Amino acid sequence: MRVAGLLLAAGAGRRFGSPKALVPLHGRLFVDSAAGLLRAAGCDPVVVVLGARAAEVRDQAVLDGVTVVDNPHWETGMGSSLRTGLHAVGVADAVVVLPVDTPGVTVAALHRLIALAEPNALARATYHGEIGHPVLIGSGHFAGVTASAAGDQGARDYLKAHTVRHVECGDVADGADVDRPEDLDAIRPRSGGA
Repeated sequence: MRVAGLLLAAGAGRRFGSPKALVPLHGRLFVDSAAGLLRAAGCDPVVVVLGARAAEVRDQAVLDGVTVVDNPHWETGMGSSLRTGLHAVGVADAVVVLPVDTPGVTVAALHRLIALAEPNALARATYHGEIGHPVLIGSGHFAGVTASAAGDQGARDYLKAHTVRHVECGDVADGADVDRPEDLDAIRPRSGGA
């Protein structure tokens, strides 16, 4: 089973004050940590979608062993980044989609989703019953997700219209989004391991 990793890192981070791809945590940028996480989980290829301040992200980030693509329409929201990324993934049985602003996700959480990978799979992580990321999308759903992804909804409408397996990950990861600088305060005391 070939499972790709798709890292959505194109947003401007308006509430945060800068693109979240460029946020440092534990000595690494969010974009490098998240891309490394997908690689460590065995995803191949790993595609990173950039947008806001893409040249600056390329200059500051390491991004070894990943495919980096630009979303020229990043300002329209996550949907266009999802479409751009799915197109760049190429041939895979499934893809694990991870937004760059979820630094509490772990390899263990990714492995729970990857274990379900097959072309008809649709699954998403939950944290103590609350839906979150990452999301696993089987290749049989790529066309449907691409057609429905719009605005900041990403795959949300498609997932609502289909049966999605919920995979509890709250015991091995934290799915909280980092939307504002103060959200980092809850993360900084913990170790940054996978």
